Amino acid sequence: MKTTLAFVLALLVTAGALLAEEAETFTPDRIPDASLVDQDGRPVLFHRDLVAGKVVVVNFVFTTCTTICPPMGASFGKLQKSLGERAGKDVFLISISIDPAIDTPERLLAWAEKFGRAPGWSLVTGTKPEITAVLRSLGAYVGNKLDHAPIALVGRDGGEWLRVSGLTNPEKVIAAIDRVAASGDVRPAAEE
Repeated sequence: MKTTLAFVLALLVTAGALLAEEAETFTPDRIPDASLVDQDGRPVLFHRDLVAGKVVVVNFVFTTCTTICPPMGASFGKLQKSLGERAGKDVFLISISIDPAIDTPERLLAWAEKFGRAPGWSLVTGTKPEITAVLRSLGAYVGNKLDHAPIALVGRDGGEWLRVSGLTNPEKVIAAIDRVAASGDVRPAAEE
């Protein structure tokens, strides 16, 4: 079992390294205004409150994961630190729980604090149907949480979206952020 797990992790790291070299363009479906809850227990509407009018980096995690989620959390922590003052001002990080039955706001906050979470990095959970709607719109739905890939989406509401490795170094994600940020005008939130 340990050999199989090590082999799978090696494949994921290799796939992550390959994906990190080139971002793949992605077009999400209409992003829903799903009613979710953030790490502080505050209700949020996914599109309106977290995505509309913003450049975002989104990953998909669950707090009981012992394989790819901790490295993805560490990558987000490094990314947030590398962004400096841009984090929470020009670029927003969002981690979506793919295990909403277990991942309470308190669990999400404790998990993210291990990786240096600061304002500008939101973690969200909600009911299974609401989370599923968001995951489907972003092309990240999997029937079994253990089958989720280590990906991150870098996007701009009304603009370009890229799929990158969730395990890549911050410099490569920042290059994708800069590309997305320069990809054209964002629709003003008031037009939503």
